[in-house]
Amino acid sequence: MTSPDSSVQPLYLRVKRHILDNIDSGKWGASARVPSENDIVKSFGVSRMTANRALRELRDEGVLVRIAGVGSFVADRQAHAHPLQIRGIADEIRERGHVHRAEIVSLERIRAVAELAEDFCIAPRSELYCSLMVHFENDRPIQLEHRYVLPRLAPDYLNVDFARTTPHDYLIKVAPLQEAEHLLRAEMPDERTRSLLAMMRDEPCLVVIRRTWTAGQIASVARLHYPGSRYEMSGRFRPQQPV
Repeated sequence: MTSPDSSVQPLYLRVKRHILDNIDSGKWGASARVPSENDIVKSFGVSRMTANRALRELRDEGVLVRIAGVGSFVADRQAHAHPLQIRGIADEIRERGHVHRAEIVSLERIRAVAELAEDFCIAPRSELYCSLMVHFENDRPIQLEHRYVLPRLAPDYLNVDFARTTPHDYLIKVAPLQEAEHLLRAEMPDERTRSLLAMMRDEPCLVVIRRTWTAGQIASVARLHYPGSRYEMSGRFRPQQPV
Protein backbone atom coordinates (compact mmCIF):
# COMPACT_ATOMS: atom_id res chain seq x y z
CA MET A 1 0.00 0.00 0.00
CA THR A 2 1.51 3.31 -1.07
CA SER A 3 1.61 6.38 1.17
CA PRO A 4 -0.57 9.45 0.41
CA ASP A 5 2.38 11.39 -0.98
CA SER A 6 3.76 8.52 -3.07
CA SER A 7 2.85 10.36 -6.27
CA VAL A 8 5.55 12.95 -5.57
CA GLN A 9 8.24 10.42 -4.67
CA PRO A 10 10.89 9.46 -7.21
CA LEU A 11 9.84 6.23 -8.90
CA TYR A 12 12.75 4.20 -7.60
CA LEU A 13 11.81 5.18 -4.03
CA ARG A 14 8.24 3.97 -4.60
CA VAL A 15 9.62 0.61 -5.71
CA LYS A 16 11.94 0.43 -2.70
CA ARG A 17 9.11 1.35 -0.33
CA HIS A 18 6.91 -1.39 -1.82
CA ILE A 19 9.61 -4.01 -1.27
CA LEU A 20 10.41 -2.78 2.24
CA ASP A 21 6.71 -2.75 3.21
CA ASN A 22 6.37 -6.41 2.19
CA ILE A 23 9.50 -7.34 4.14
CA ASP A 24 8.52 -5.34 7.24
CA SER A 25 5.02 -6.83 7.25
CA GLY A 26 6.50 -10.33 7.25
CA LYS A 27 4.98 -11.21 3.86
CA TRP A 28 8.48 -11.74 2.47
CA GLY A 29 10.74 -13.38 5.02
CA ALA A 30 14.48 -14.06 4.97
CA SER A 31 15.55 -15.80 1.73
CA ALA A 32 12.22 -15.06 0.01
CA ARG A 33 12.56 -14.16 -3.65
CA VAL A 34 11.45 -10.64 -4.54
CA PRO A 35 10.10 -9.45 -7.91
CA SER A 36 12.64 -9.35 -10.72
CA GLU A 37 13.51 -6.26 -12.72
CA ASN A 38 11.08 -7.42 -15.44
CA ASP A 39 8.31 -7.92 -12.87
CA ILE A 40 8.90 -4.43 -11.44
CA VAL A 41 8.89 -2.85 -14.91
CA LYS A 42 5.53 -4.45 -15.67
CA SER A 43 3.91 -3.85 -12.28
CA PHE A 44 5.00 -0.23 -11.76
CA GLY A 45 5.31 0.92 -15.35
CA VAL A 46 8.87 2.11 -14.74
CA SER A 47 12.03 1.81 -16.78
CA ARG A 48 14.48 -1.03 -16.34
CA MET A 49 17.02 1.52 -15.09
CA THR A 50 14.62 2.56 -12.31
CA ALA A 51 13.94 -1.05 -11.33
CA ASN A 52 17.65 -1.81 -11.29
CA ARG A 53 18.41 1.23 -9.11
CA ALA A 54 15.82 0.23 -6.52
CA LEU A 55 17.12 -3.35 -6.29
CA ARG A 56 20.76 -2.24 -6.34
CA GLU A 57 20.29 0.25 -3.49
CA LEU A 58 18.43 -2.32 -1.38
CA ARG A 59 21.33 -4.69 -1.97
CA ASP A 60 23.87 -2.04 -0.95
CA GLU A 61 21.83 -1.33 2.21
CA GLY A 62 21.97 -5.01 3.17
CA VAL A 63 18.23 -5.60 2.65
CA LEU A 64 18.56 -7.84 -0.40
CA VAL A 65 21.02 -10.38 -1.74
CA ARG A 66 21.31 -10.40 -5.54
CA ILE A 67 22.60 -13.48 -7.35
CA ALA A 68 23.51 -12.95 -10.99
CA GLY A 69 21.30 -14.97 -13.29
CA VAL A 70 19.12 -16.20 -10.42
CA GLY A 71 17.36 -13.24 -8.80
CA SER A 72 17.07 -11.06 -5.70
CA PHE A 73 16.31 -12.46 -2.24
CA VAL A 74 15.53 -11.01 1.18
CA ALA A 75 18.72 -10.95 3.25
CA ASP A 76 18.97 -12.42 6.71
CA ARG A 77 19.08 -9.10 8.57
CA GLN A 78 22.02 -9.91 10.79
CA ALA A 79 23.19 -7.03 12.93
CA HIS A 80 25.65 -4.96 10.97
CA ALA A 81 26.96 -1.42 10.67
CA HIS A 82 28.95 0.75 8.31
CA PRO A 83 32.51 1.11 9.68
CA LEU A 84 32.83 4.74 8.53
CA GLN A 85 29.58 6.05 10.01
CA ILE A 86 28.93 7.31 13.53
CA ARG A 87 25.55 5.93 14.54
CA GLY A 88 23.97 4.96 17.81
CA ILE A 89 23.39 1.29 18.51
CA ALA A 90 19.76 2.02 19.44
CA ASP A 91 19.11 3.53 15.99
CA GLU A 92 20.71 0.54 14.26
CA ILE A 93 18.55 -1.90 16.21
CA ARG A 94 15.30 0.00 15.65
CA GLU A 95 16.07 0.32 11.94
CA ARG A 96 16.08 -3.46 11.77
CA GLY A 97 12.62 -3.47 13.33
CA HIS A 98 13.88 -4.84 16.63
CA VAL A 99 13.64 -3.67 20.24
CA HIS A 100 16.53 -1.98 22.03
CA ARG A 101 17.16 -1.78 25.74
CA ALA A 102 20.25 -1.18 27.86
CA GLU A 103 21.45 -2.33 31.26
CA ILE A 104 23.85 -0.11 33.23
CA VAL A 105 26.77 -2.04 34.75
CA SER A 106 28.53 1.01 36.23
CA LEU A 107 28.48 4.80 36.05
CA GLU A 108 31.23 6.59 37.96
CA ARG A 109 34.03 9.10 38.27
CA ILE A 110 37.56 7.82 37.71
CA ARG A 111 41.12 9.13 37.53
CA ALA A 112 42.78 8.72 34.15
CA VAL A 113 45.66 6.26 34.05
CA ALA A 114 48.58 7.13 31.78
CA GLU A 115 47.26 5.36 28.66
CA LEU A 116 43.79 6.88 29.01
CA ALA A 117 45.24 10.33 29.70
CA GLU A 118 47.22 10.00 26.49
CA ASP A 119 44.04 9.09 24.58
CA PHE A 120 42.42 12.31 25.80
CA CYS A 121 45.59 14.43 25.64
CA ILE A 122 45.15 15.34 29.32
CA ALA A 123 47.35 15.05 32.42
CA PRO A 124 47.47 11.66 34.19
CA ARG A 125 44.99 11.34 37.08
CA SER A 126 42.68 13.95 35.57
CA GLU A 127 39.04 13.25 36.33
CA LEU A 128 36.92 11.44 33.75
CA TYR A 129 33.40 10.07 33.75
CA CYS A 130 33.10 6.37 32.95
CA SER A 131 30.09 4.28 31.94
CA LEU A 132 29.83 0.57 31.27
CA MET A 133 26.60 -0.81 29.83
CA VAL A 134 25.22 -3.67 27.78
CA HIS A 135 22.93 -2.99 24.83
CA PHE A 136 20.36 -5.65 23.95
CA GLU A 137 18.61 -6.42 20.68
CA ASN A 138 15.36 -8.26 21.32
CA ASP A 139 16.73 -9.16 24.79
CA ARG A 140 19.93 -10.61 23.31
CA PRO A 141 23.19 -8.79 24.22
CA ILE A 142 24.72 -7.24 21.11
CA GLN A 143 27.16 -4.57 22.38
CA LEU A 144 29.20 -3.91 25.50
CA GLU A 145 29.90 -0.17 25.63
CA HIS A 146 32.78 1.03 27.82
CA ARG A 147 32.92 4.81 27.49
CA TYR A 148 35.02 7.58 29.01
CA VAL A 149 33.84 11.19 28.85
CA LEU A 150 35.55 14.52 29.50
CA PRO A 151 33.52 16.12 32.33
CA ARG A 152 33.76 19.74 31.20
CA LEU A 153 32.14 18.89 27.87
CA ALA A 154 29.30 16.82 29.39
CA PRO A 155 29.03 17.90 33.04
CA ASP A 156 25.69 16.15 33.70
CA TYR A 157 26.75 12.81 32.22
CA LEU A 158 26.56 10.88 35.50
CA ASN A 159 23.01 12.12 36.14
CA VAL A 160 21.55 11.04 32.79
CA ASP A 161 18.90 8.30 32.77
CA PHE A 162 20.50 5.90 30.30
CA ALA A 163 17.43 3.66 30.45
CA ARG A 164 15.70 6.39 28.41
CA THR A 165 18.52 7.50 26.14
CA THR A 166 21.98 6.30 25.15
CA PRO A 167 25.39 7.90 25.74
CA HIS A 168 25.67 8.41 21.99
CA ASP A 169 22.37 10.30 21.73
CA TYR A 170 23.07 12.37 24.83
CA LEU A 171 26.57 13.36 23.74
CA ILE A 172 25.41 14.31 20.24
CA LYS A 173 23.13 16.89 21.89
CA VAL A 174 25.48 18.38 24.49
CA ALA A 175 28.80 17.95 22.65
CA PRO A 176 28.04 18.08 18.90
CA LEU A 177 30.31 15.86 16.86
CA GLN A 178 33.11 17.68 15.07
CA GLU A 179 35.44 14.81 14.18
CA ALA A 180 35.75 11.09 14.87
CA GLU A 181 38.38 8.37 14.73
CA HIS A 182 37.73 4.63 14.48
CA LEU A 183 40.03 1.69 15.14
CA LEU A 184 38.64 -1.77 14.38
CA ARG A 185 40.17 -5.04 15.48
CA ALA A 186 39.32 -8.57 16.56
CA GLU A 187 40.33 -9.92 19.95
CA MET A 188 39.45 -12.61 22.42
CA PRO A 189 37.33 -11.16 25.25
CA ASP A 190 38.14 -11.39 28.92
CA GLU A 191 35.85 -13.35 31.24
CA ARG A 192 33.78 -10.33 32.24
CA THR A 193 33.12 -9.27 28.65
CA ARG A 194 32.31 -12.85 27.65
CA SER A 195 29.83 -13.15 30.49
CA LEU A 196 28.11 -9.81 29.88
CA LEU A 197 27.69 -10.58 26.18
CA ALA A 198 26.70 -14.23 26.75
CA MET A 199 29.42 -15.44 24.39
CA MET A 200 30.85 -18.89 23.83
CA ARG A 201 34.30 -19.51 25.29
CA ASP A 202 36.13 -19.72 21.94
CA GLU A 203 34.23 -16.83 20.30
CA PRO A 204 36.14 -13.67 19.35
CA CYS A 205 34.93 -10.08 19.71
CA LEU A 206 34.79 -7.35 17.13
CA VAL A 207 36.13 -4.27 18.93
CA VAL A 208 35.64 -0.67 17.81
CA ILE A 209 37.69 1.96 19.59
CA ARG A 210 36.12 5.34 18.88
CA ARG A 211 37.38 8.81 19.77
CA THR A 212 35.17 11.85 19.13
CA TRP A 213 36.06 15.55 19.11
CA THR A 214 33.99 18.60 20.03
CA ALA A 215 35.22 22.19 19.67
CA GLY A 216 38.74 20.95 19.08
CA GLN A 217 38.81 18.74 22.20
CA ILE A 218 38.45 15.01 22.63
CA ALA A 219 35.03 14.58 24.23
CA SER A 220 34.73 10.80 24.45
CA VAL A 221 36.68 7.58 24.06
CA ALA A 222 34.61 4.42 23.75
CA ARG A 223 35.50 0.75 23.48
CA LEU A 224 32.61 -1.07 21.84
CA HIS A 225 32.66 -4.89 22.01
CA TYR A 226 30.42 -6.98 19.73
CA PRO A 227 30.04 -10.78 19.70
CA GLY A 228 31.79 -12.00 16.56
CA SER A 229 29.00 -14.42 15.67
CA ARG A 230 26.23 -11.81 16.01
CA TYR A 231 27.63 -8.69 14.42
CA GLU A 232 29.37 -7.58 11.28
CA MET A 233 30.54 -4.33 9.73
CA SER A 234 30.27 -3.59 6.06
CA GLY A 235 30.31 -0.46 4.00
CA ARG A 236 30.65 1.04 0.58
CA PHE A 237 32.13 4.39 -0.27
CA ARG A 238 33.30 6.31 -3.32
CA PRO A 239 36.82 7.81 -3.24
CA GLN A 240 37.01 11.51 -3.83
CA GLN A 241 37.91 12.25 -7.43
CA PRO A 242 41.04 14.35 -8.06
CA VAL A 243 40.38 17.90 -9.20
